[in-house]
Amino acid sequence: MVDARSARIILFILLYRLTACQRTHFDPKINMSDMFMLGDEVNGFSFNEDQLMKYMRPLDRGPYFDTTATKNVTSLVGKTGHLNCRIKNLGNKTVSWIRHRDLHLLTVSESTYTSDQRFSAIYNKQTGDWSLQIKYPQIRDSGVYECQVSTTPPVGYTMIFSVVEPITTIPGGPELYIDLGSTVNLTCIVKHLPDPPLMVHWTHNNQEINYDSARGGVSVITEKGDITTSYLLIQRAQISDSGRYSCLPSNANSQSVNVHILNGDHPAAVQRANSFVGLSLNELVLIMIFAHI
Repeated sequence: MVDARSARIILFILLYRLTACQRTHFDPKINMSDMFMLGDEVNGFSFNEDQLMKYMRPLDRGPYFDTTATKNVTSLVGKTGHLNCRIKNLGNKTVSWIRHRDLHLLTVSESTYTSDQRFSAIYNKQTGDWSLQIKYPQIRDSGVYECQVSTTPPVGYTMIFSVVEPITTIPGGPELYIDLGSTVNLTCIVKHLPDPPLMVHWTHNNQEINYDSARGGVSVITEKGDITTSYLLIQRAQISDSGRYSCLPSNANSQSVNVHILNGDHPAAVQRANSFVGLSLNELVLIMIFAHI
């Protein structure tokens, strides 16, 4: 036997379908919570809006968006980005892409309506995706974009596009002074990447480092994540280890540092000696005289 609460649900579904048959299209903005109030549980089963919509969706429902697709898309500067909008029951309606920043119409169907030819629309018949392709994106392209369907009134699905520029740093640079015989520890940090780099290469004086060379004692440890960190370790530093070291992530900009292996010299003395380069003979003599006063 059907209890009173279950009967209310069945009656509501029947009335909803009867009403839906009189519509020309389905309005996805209907707030179901305003149309009825149910208890938390009926006959041991919890109902929510999504579950009811599954049974109440009319056959003549108009275009609607697949909201399982991500609304947040991140792309690297200069790397082509795609905003994917998946639409069901599109019928004979058209799809447009609009940039919210200036309400600029970018594309209609597969035609581009902007002088900026970096923007184009791509339709995938198999998935029903209408993608906005942005070539060579820049930081200024970040913002809100809307995929809009030409219903009456139009319905849209907004997405957030973020363009990031990776930052690669080597703390302590650009000049590092290491005592002879000690361990050189170079740390390369890569931030603002949608995905960790596949590889992080290290070079010494523009030559890729061979970790299996006869010198030995050279190793690299890379930890990948939201922030990728690569450690280059050189044990028992030698004078020949001096030079320019570069960290080259596979999907980010490189960074370099100059390493000086000191044989008993103090870094301050080295820096001071470098400051004398370019001085005239008279200026050097005056410096020596005042240094002994």
